[in-house]
Amino acid sequence: MLTHLLQAATPEIPKSLSQLDIVIQNLIDSGISAGKHIIAAVVIFIVGRFLIKLINRLVASILQRRHIEISVQTFLSSLVNIILTILLIITVIGALGVNTTSFAALIASAGVAIGMALSGNLQNFAGGLIILLFKPYRVGDFIDVCGVQGTVSAVQIFHTILLTPDNKAVYLPNGSTSSSTITNYSRENKRRIEWTFGIDYGEDVNRARTAILSVITADARILNEPTPFVAVGGLSDSSVDIIVRVWVPTEEYWNVYYDMHQRVYETFNEQKINFPYPQQTVHLVQD
Repeated sequence: MLTHLLQAATPEIPKSLSQLDIVIQNLIDSGISAGKHIIAAVVIFIVGRFLIKLINRLVASILQRRHIEISVQTFLSSLVNIILTILLIITVIGALGVNTTSFAALIASAGVAIGMALSGNLQNFAGGLIILLFKPYRVGDFIDVCGVQGTVSAVQIFHTILLTPDNKAVYLPNGSTSSSTITNYSRENKRRIEWTFGIDYGEDVNRARTAILSVITADARILNEPTPFVAVGGLSDSSVDIIVRVWVPTEEYWNVYYDMHQRVYETFNEQKINFPYPQQTVHLVQD
């Protein structure tokens, strides 16, 4: 009976060994395949990191040569680094044998949905980049944009904050701001001021002109170049209009503008130069 048992067990040994060999062989093949994917992923990661550093340095060098502000350089460099890193991660995942088609489709679908929901903000973000790159205005500039005048308080990612002369904070979307006509009153270091002063008909125009020039000469804030301009600009219904144009440092614009009115008024009074009053001549016809 023992013999029969041994004979019955003997044929099963090669069968078990063959199954074990198959399992081991499958494990070895899977290990080799996984090893290849891992080695490829490691190589891609190392080369990718090297290329990202190289591209970051190239971008930083270009920004520096263009003399772009440090804050803008940092922002753009970070943005480029993030995008390249995301692409590298997707490439490494693909090298590991993971199917990235569905993964990329999911990202694309999410991107479309987020883009549709935040289309306005994306436009404002792009507008902010345009403002930072081309600098139509900077913090501290007095500008006129989208029908609002004020001093730029901050340029944020999505909005530009203006402080109006009566100290109201106005948030303007960067998308609208970057595509609108912008008048920057602070960009240049000097500005021209223009006044119109009226005198009575019959007054000596040359005497009035000399009086105005004396006021201009006495004000050290008014620039000698370009030369101040004083001339008769028109003959109105009740006055002879004298146009005055001078150039001043930008920061002195409003101070000189308002001071000139008072000083010309005082000077005309001292020299008995009459200001005009509205007049109307009435002719009576008798039957």
